[in-house]
Amino acid sequence: MSRLLFLFAIAALIYLLFKSFRKNLPHEHRQIEEDMVRCSHCGVHVPVSESLRAGGQVFCCTAHRDAGK
Repeated sequence: MSRLLFLFAIAALIYLLFKSFRKNLPHEHRQIEEDMVRCSHCGVHVPVSESLRAGGQVFCCTAHRDAGK
């Protein structure tokens, strides 16, 4: 019984250390939510920051943008 309590205490300690480590990570290592858009040519979803816009449409790469012209 004492071994079980000891293992539980170790697991709780590891969990708390991991949780405090994650809280102290710099912002660039944290996951940031971003809206996704659908490529007008192939239908692949890409983040807005990586998409290309042309003629009111959204594309995933320059080749698909050029093919849409």
